[in-house]
Amino acid sequence: MAAKKRCQFQINTDAQCSSAALRIVGQCPHCRNQFCGSHRLPEHHDCSNLEDCRQQAFDRNKSKLESERTVASKIAAA
Repeated sequence: MAAKKRCQFQINTDAQCSSAALRIVGQCPHCRNQFCGSHRLPEHHDCSNLEDCRQQAFDRNKSKLESERTVASKIAAA
């Protein structure tokens, strides 16, 4: 039987988490590491790729808003 996967929060440090990693929801979609229930959210394990993800979402939203922008023509007053 294989050993249980452990949480990878602060791995190789004195403050390393020794809890078991969650099977389904424990993998971070940004950094692909396994975490326990306490550290599974990107904000809780200081995810290194979280800022890149936020920037990509910001850029996608910005381009979508710019493509949908309407420009009203100015009407000359007589």
